Amino acid sequence: MTTDAPTRSATPWRTVALGACALATAMGIGRFVFTPILPLMEDQAGLSAQSAAALATANYVGYLVGAVIGTVAPAAMRSRSVYRLSLVLLVAAVALMAVTTNVPAWEVLRGVAGIASAVVFVATFTTVLSDLRGHADHLVGWTIGGVGAGIALSGLLVAVVRVVADWTVAWWASAALAALLASVAWMLPVGGDPAPDAAAAGRPRRRTRPWFMALFVSYSLEGVGYIIAGTFLVAAVQQNTSGAVGAWTWIVVGLAALPSCALWTMLIRRWSRPTLLLAALVVQAVGIALPALVAGTVTAVVAAVLFGATFLAVATISLPIGTQLGFARSIAVLTVGYSVGQILGPIVAAPLLGGGYRPALLLGAIVVAAAALAAAALRVRFPHEPAG
Repeated sequence: MTTDAPTRSATPWRTVALGACALATAMGIGRFVFTPILPLMEDQAGLSAQSAAALATANYVGYLVGAVIGTVAPAAMRSRSVYRLSLVLLVAAVALMAVTTNVPAWEVLRGVAGIASAVVFVATFTTVLSDLRGHADHLVGWTIGGVGAGIALSGLLVAVVRVVADWTVAWWASAALAALLASVAWMLPVGGDPAPDAAAAGRPRRRTRPWFMALFVSYSLEGVGYIIAGTFLVAAVQQNTSGAVGAWTWIVVGLAALPSCALWTMLIRRWSRPTLLLAALVVQAVGIALPALVAGTVTAVVAAVLFGATFLAVATISLPIGTQLGFARSIAVLTVGYSVGQILGPIVAAPLLGGGYRPALLLGAIVVAAAALAAAALRVRFPHEPAG
């Protein structure tokens, strides 16, 4: 596969805007719009909790396939044609969810959406790291905040649609929003690998494998824990509150996520990335556990803020650590571990769903706490200088 030569962005903020739209499409909608639509599908399309878990798993299997493509065929992640095709497939997979009530067909569509999401995510993140090298760290944070924007926009859209229409219209409307964002993301200058850090040139390579393994374990466990909340949070809140609290909770998640990555990366001036990773995981574990332990609207809002403020931040902090440690294709490798975790999340949570969603959230909080322990190990004698 040949690499399409891109034209680099004229300004860093153009890269931020295009990358944010790409991630809003791929992750905020392609990945996460299923969360606010899930209660509608349960009420109106007869979707069971076990089938919901199966659809979630299909999406995460697809995401794993896309991440593996990034490790075995890295040229695909540098191809503008592959990137754009993935955007098209993503929009189509979202739209076609409305034309059937066949669970196996839904599983295929969610799988396709997962593959496309992973390709767009890895291609976008790699491009953004390259284009924004040498600029302030918070610019990358604002780019990842595009996921939060996508979550908030799609969540608001679904909250409005549920008042006047049914679950099919929710999928159609989400596809229209994805198409609009994708039309902007179309111009992202996807291209070559990030340029090597000039400051690290000539330095002897450190033996960084132990730290990378700790990072890999932490990020993979995060994949298990966060996805349980990311899939079932709205349904869990809705199960224990009245009205449309669940749907509005997801909007709060998106609004909290939007500035979170930029705010966390600004803290790098004072604390190291491993320290910030540990802090983000601890806060996230608390946020996931809250609605599992205490019912009520206030608790749901607090939990949504804590979860939204951390789940994207973990990715924003973790992926540059892999690059700093000097591992080739570290973004794709870490994404593979994250993807495997996402597949395992709904599977290990499924046996707990018979008693409602709250036990599953508690399990998610425990797993994220384990990820925090791995992050704590990462901090021990961490090689803060970039690997040469």
